[in-house]
Amino acid sequence: MSDLIYNQRAIPRNRYRYGLRSSAATGCGWIAAYNALRLLGYDTDKKQLIRWFAWQLPLIHGNAGTSFWCPALCFRKWGFPVRFCFRRNAFDRIAGASDVCILFYRWRRGLRFGAHFVALHHTGGGFVGYNTYRNSTGPDLYGPSLEAFLKRKGYFGCVLIAIQNKRS
Repeated sequence: MSDLIYNQRAIPRNRYRYGLRSSAATGCGWIAAYNALRLLGYDTDKKQLIRWFAWQLPLIHGNAGTSFWCPALCFRKWGFPVRFCFRRNAFDRIAGASDVCILFYRWRRGLRFGAHFVALHHTGGGFVGYNTYRNSTGPDLYGPSLEAFLKRKGYFGCVLIAIQNKRS
């Protein structure tokens, strides 16, 4: 799909503000939801989606990113069957049986800590994620095991949001 967002850093800083900051800096939550909707075959207006996310927790969303539960609440409100999973050893099974997922994880590099959201799904070639890295230019292949990918990268505090298409 050509209209997926592969790299949030490529969004111009003055476009798609998210709270007081740019989506390039803190927009991974709404971007993961946007990409998940597109992977499910739905169209959505980016500005309207940003507003919807920002108003879920006013003063927090956009200014400090997105809470890990917000995408799940949004998809549930929109009528999609959603499942949370907090156990990495169950991610492969649950993500493999879902139409699309949103993954939240924390990372650490030296003294810097952060968090990130990505949309992902399982294909014949394994798990594929979108907007994974600062230099992503297309879909990112995670390999046959999501659990192994997360372990290899050293990501922690992971939450998988498994989404079924309501059209199924």
